[in-house]
Formats: sequence, C-alpha cells, structure tokens
Amino acid sequence: MNQPGDDYPFDDGAAPTCAVEGAVAAPVPLEGIRGKLTCKAPLAPYTWFKTGGPADWLFEPADLEDLKLFLERLGGDVPVMALGLGSNMIVRDGGVPGVVVRLGKAFAGVQHTGELELTCGGGASGILVASTARDLGIAGLEFLRGIPGTVGGFVRMNGGAYGREVADVLLDCAVILHDGSFITLNAAELEYSYRHSALPDGAIVVSARFRGHPGDPVAIGTEMDRIAAAREASQPLRTKTGGSTFKNPDGHKAWELVDRAGCRGLTLGGAQVSEKHTNFLINTGTATSADIEGLGEMVRDKVYAATGVSLEWEIQRVGRP
Repeated sequence: MNQPGDDYPFDDGAAPTCAVEGAVAAPVPLEGIRGKLTCKAPLAPYTWFKTGGPADWLFEPADLEDLKLFLERLGGDVPVMALGLGSNMIVRDGGVPGVVVRLGKAFAGVQHTGELELTCGGGASGILVASTARDLGIAGLEFLRGIPGTVGGFVRMNGGAYGREVADVLLDCAVILHDGSFITLNAAELEYSYRHSALPDGAIVVSARFRGHPGDPVAIGTEMDRIAAAREASQPLRTKTGGSTFKNPDGHKAWELVDRAGCRGLTLGGAQVSEKHTNFLINTGTATSADIEGLGEMVRDKVYAATGVSLEWEIQRVGRP
C-alpha cells in the first residue's frame, strides 16, 4: 500500500493511488514522464514560515517537456498550484488539494539572450537574476535583489521593491496553463496593477524575459549592496517569516497602520507581529498556519477599528483550513 511521502519514479506506466484519506489519485498514465511525484508530500519544509499541511501530490518535473506532458495528461481536471521559494505564502494546516508543481534546477537558469536582455527560468531567484545582470552591465534590475522569491512568483504578483516593480522590466513570459497548453504573454497582456496580474489560476510561469539599460557593474553592485543592507536593517530576515503581509493601501504604509493600531509584538499561539517591522508576521517556533493567518486577521480587525482602513493580504494563503 502506498504510504504518505512515497515517491513514484514513473517507470511502470501505472497511475498510483494515494492511500491517505482526502487525497486525490494522480489521474494520469505515467509512462514516459521523468519527474518525481510524491504522495502526501510535506510542504512546510519548502515555505519560509515552516508550517502547513502536505500537498495531495507534489510533482517535480525533469524539464519543460516533462511538465507539459504531465499537465496535458491531467487535462485541467485537477487543481494545480506552482510553488517557488515559499516566501510569500501561508500553506494552511489541512494541506493543498490536487497537484503542487515545484520547479527545480532545470528551470533555475538565467541566460543573456540580447544586448540588454535576460531570459530567466521560472525557478530562478531574484538574487541570481540581479547578479547576472550586474555582471553583464545591465542596470535596472537591481531591485530584484530585494524580492525573496523566484521569477515565476514575482512575475505572477508583479513583485516590487525599492521603487521598482516587475511591470517596469518585463518583456514577456512563457506560461503553461493547467491543461498543458503553452502560451506567451507580454507585459500588457498581464494587465499589471499593484501586486496583481491577470494570470489565470493554475498557470505556471516557466520563463520570463527582462530588459534593463546600460550600466556600470560597479555602480550596479553598489546599489544591490545598498538594497541588501536596507533589508537586513529593517526586516526580520533571520526569523521564520513570509515577507510583507499586507499590501500598502493608497496613501498609506501598511506597517504604519499596524503600528498605529497597537499591534507591534501582538501574538496568537506561536505567531507574532514582528517587533522589527510590523508588516511582517513571524513563527516564533511553535506556530501553526492557523495561528499565523488568525493573527493576520486579528491585525486587520484592529487596524480597521483604529483607522477605518481595510488591509488586503499580500501573502498568498492556500489550501484547506
């Protein structure tokens, strides 16, 4: 009998059934698929908060063609969610239904494909993109050093930091939809707004093209160092956190509203509002995802009561309560 955490190497063409109550069987023939499928795969190790339940199925594709084939066979009938570095996410304690796709090394490369252009895999980190641009004398991408995530994640949410956002530098992105179809979308088609895009649910960004402008590598490196130092000084980077919790409302800074509502240091179970930066929630060591999300809702209520402003979540919250 299949047990939680079992891996299926895709060598026999049989579709395994996850024996764990509430999980879904992988409804695909597996012959010819080269990636790794894990039943009831723990997701907490892959998130910055280090909390949350398992994925019904975790698929780690061998490469682009492997991912396309797997999703084509799913046919759009099973929920699909992409997982990057898990930095801007609460995985709820009941786990994630359907299939979670985690892009590995095959999707983590960055290539110089034009004079001032980089083509970056969906699994590439912001630090790698910014560092590669620096080495090539491409300016304008330094802010990606300050986004703790992967290309797929910050393209989806129009990630930004230090006065810049992805919409300023994206040319286009290659996307696989949850039924396996492959499309390319330019920045205009993504209909970017603040921390939002028009990418459909289940779509996976497998690569993106960014364009900068000419710059001096030394000056670019200096700016990246400034961003890194600013993050270290102002954010609780050495804790189990998830990045900025709430979007900045028009005309306001979220952290100032949280502070004004008296929420600095507020706790619920093992979750706490950071003393260092009040728009960050942290797991002090014993928190559940319910603690973290519940604390966030408590903060939202207090901010609304004190200021009349309704904060919107920036952190993605996924899965079953």
